[in-house]
Amino acid sequence: MVAAIATASINDMTVAKPVDLTVVDTNKVGWDLFPVPYINAQLEHNMLHNDAETGMMVLKMVYRAGFTNPWHSHFCGHGFYVLDGVLDTHQGQYGPGSFVWFPEGGVMYHGATPDQDVTFLFITNKKFSIHFVGDESDPCALEMAAMEQQQK
Repeated sequence: MVAAIATASINDMTVAKPVDLTVVDTNKVGWDLFPVPYINAQLEHNMLHNDAETGMMVLKMVYRAGFTNPWHSHFCGHGFYVLDGVLDTHQGQYGPGSFVWFPEGGVMYHGATPDQDVTFLFITNKKFSIHFVGDESDPCALEMAAMEQQQK
C-alpha cells in the first residue's frame, strides 16, 4: 500500500511544474542592519525568507559579544537555531546545534555571552514585533504588561 501511494505521488509530481527555489549564500552577502531604537542597537542579519501572507520569517543573525536584548515580549513565537557561539537566555545558555523556542507572549531576554559572538537562525511563526518592558511610549508594551499582570 505504501509503495502504491509513493508511486502515485511520484507520477503526479512529474506533470507538475518544478518550484523555483530561493537561495541565499550568507557567506557571500554582507549583513543588513535592523534598527532597535529603544535599546539604541543595530542588529546584524540576513533575510532568508519573509512570507508576505503569514508574516513568518527566517533570518540569519549575529549578536556581538556582550550584547543582550533586554526583557521584552512578542506577539509571535520565535526560535533560535544556534550555529556558532552560545545563546544566553533567561533560562540558561545554549550552544551550537541547540534549537530554542520562545512561545508568543510572556517576557524574555536573550543575547550573546560577554566574551563571544553568537550566530543563529531566527525563525518566527508570524509577523514580528518587539515590545520592551518599561517602554512607556509603546502601547503594545503596556498591553503586554497588563496581560502579564492578569496572568499572575
